[in-house]
Amino acid sequence: MKAVFLDRDGVINKAIVKDQKPYPPANLSQLEILPSVDLALNNLHDNGYKLIVVTNQPDVARGVTKHKTVEEINSFLQSCLPIDEILCCFHDNSDNCECRKPKPGAILDAGKKYNIDLAESFMVGDRWRDIEAGTAAGCKTIFLDYGYNEKQPLHLDYRVRSLYEASQIILGEKNG
Repeated sequence: MKAVFLDRDGVINKAIVKDQKPYPPANLSQLEILPSVDLALNNLHDNGYKLIVVTNQPDVARGVTKHKTVEEINSFLQSCLPIDEILCCFHDNSDNCECRKPKPGAILDAGKKYNIDLAESFMVGDRWRDIEAGTAAGCKTIFLDYGYNEKQPLHLDYRVRSLYEASQIILGEKNG
């Protein structure tokens, strides 16, 4: 089985950008699904890809956001998009867990759970952590480059401007 692993904030929904750095929506009313995301995900789903969101949500550990709020946002996204599963890491950097990107733990766990061929799968993200996690898991990587004022990924397979563009690359590889 092939999968597309996706970051949440900045890939599926609009990130809240402050000082050229991305942040998650603070609540459901701030959630805005990005243009053509539904079309991109439906095309991938219809072509047999398992769609798994892998997201870091450290604001829960930091006491900024409630666990319930993150779950409400995730439930809403799953109710209107063909997402098979959303895997959340609620830890902060200092927790040194395996599920927080850039470590590949969540991707590797999903790979085992669903018997996914990681070498034929993709990680799509808008931050260096996403791309590093995908690379470490053995996936092909697609970087959504929004020009954030932060570290850039060193090794990536593709650079795009939207999830729809990423979906076209993925489907092009499948059919190519």
